[in-house]
Formats: sequence, C-alpha cells, structure tokens
Amino acid sequence: MIRNLLGSLVALAGAASAVLSPFREWYDGRVGRDYRVRDLFEGITATESGVLVSILLPFLAATLLVVVGVVLRSRLVVALAGLVVLAFTILWMVRQGQASGSLVVGGDGAGLQVGVANALAGGLLILIGALLMRGRRSRREEWKRGRGREREPVEPYAAPAADQVDTWPPTQEPGMSVQQSPWPEPEVDPYTGPDPRDPRTRSYPQAPHPEDDPRDPVHPPHRPPPPPPQG
Repeated sequence: MIRNLLGSLVALAGAASAVLSPFREWYDGRVGRDYRVRDLFEGITATESGVLVSILLPFLAATLLVVVGVVLRSRLVVALAGLVVLAFTILWMVRQGQASGSLVVGGDGAGLQVGVANALAGGLLILIGALLMRGRRSRREEWKRGRGREREPVEPYAAPAADQVDTWPPTQEPGMSVQQSPWPEPEVDPYTGPDPRDPRTRSYPQAPHPEDDPRDPVHPPHRPPPPPPQG
C-alpha cells in the first residue's frame, strides 16, 4: 500500500513536469508548443504550431496513461507513459540536431534550455514511480494467500467450563495439572511399621496397636500439673 502510494505520487509529479515542459523554452528561445508533432517525423521547420497539434499532444496522452495506471495500480501502464515521454523528447533532440547541425547547451539563451530538461526529468520520474509501485496482486497470489489463511492452526479443544478447569482433555486454562482425572484419587494407608509375617523384617521393633497404646489417640500427651505447694 505504501509503495503504491509513493510510486503514484512520483509518477504524477513526473507527468506534471512533462505536461508543463512544452510551455517553456526548448531551443534558442523557442517554446516547446511551437514544434508540431509532424515535425518530429518529417524534420524541424520554422512553422509555428497550434497547441493541440504540438509536442504537447503526446505528453498529454502520457499523462492520461499515468492517471489510468495509478487508478488501476498497473506498473506496466505507468512505465509505458514514461517511455512515451522519453521517446518523443529524444526524437525531438535528434530532429533538432539534424536541423541545427549540432545540439549545444548555452547559458545565454542559445542551445538546449530548461523545457527539454523538464521533459526528460518528467519521463524519468514516471519510470521511477513505476518501479516503486508494487502493483496489483494476481489472482494466483490472492488464492495462495486465502489458502494460507485456511491452513492456520486451530485450537484442538474449546475452552472448558469454569467448573472443569483441571479435567481431561488438557486445556489452556490454569490449574494444578493438565492431565488430572475427574475421579478422586485413592487414599494410601498410613505406614504402621514392618510386617510381622515377613521373615526379613520380623526382628524389627513393632509399633503398638491402637488398642494397646496407652496414649490418648485424640488428645496429645502432656505433663501432669505440678502438685500444690505444701502449707
């Protein structure tokens, strides 16, 4: 998107420079709109030209191509417009060189002047704008992009209810275990000492049975209160 916008602005700036160039001086004080389009193919003459049949005509056509290319986001159309501007400008330089014997650049109003520079710069800017543009995506690229979205990984399990955070199957919800069974775990019997029936542990001291334990199984043992003082 940004590349298309930047390229479009550069191409439109080049088109504006190309369209304005015929209204400026091209050679020996003669403006570009005084050159007829037919002079570019038959030879430069001193005959003045109308605006709509002058060298301005191909530049207007190139500007129209730039606008169409920007709207359609077509790099090819924009590049074609830049080639049209450069081609007609170079053709004029060839014909002017043949008519004058040579092309010179002078600062005193003689030779090539600013109008030619504007035309050449406009054509180059249009080509640069076409290179900067990204253009439209083809149907094949859009189809691949749509297929890539369809293949995005999907969560295998939906989020569980609030009362089933730690149940199987595993979830992304916080909990003590992601593989915890919904059934209560069996309780383990407390250790009561070695087994008297095992010959390997028969000689070990045995823990007293609860009914033989003199200690209170509910209240912990405590020291008896001290005897009252003798008076």
